[in-house]
Amino acid sequence: MSETIEQVNPFKVGILCRCPRCGQGKLFKGYLKVAPACTVCGLDFAFADSGDGPAIFIIFVVGFLVMGMALIVDIIFHPPVFVHLALWVPATLILCFALLPPFKATLVALQFRHDAHEGRRL
Repeated sequence: MSETIEQVNPFKVGILCRCPRCGQGKLFKGYLKVAPACTVCGLDFAFADSGDGPAIFIIFVVGFLVMGMALIVDIIFHPPVFVHLALWVPATLILCFALLPPFKATLVALQFRHDAHEGRRL
């Protein structure tokens, strides 16, 4: 473990979905399932509970992006409704599924950084 808690950027390890303490081990065991512990530094991830936070942030980010782009496309090209559906439904799904793991990992890393857990010391 070459880095300490002060040297690990929670946003960097969040985007990379890495351990919030060492920045090396994988945070997820599957798509969104948090691993039991870090394979590098041994940090127990039992404290990790991001709740619905990542989904809320993604709703705002993706909603803003997709609605903005849909408005721009509609103003410039005036496409029929089925073109909007063909463009924006897949774009929304792809963005949501792509952004969910990094957002969840970032919230877990911030939770670790700020010692925001119930009744357990790290």
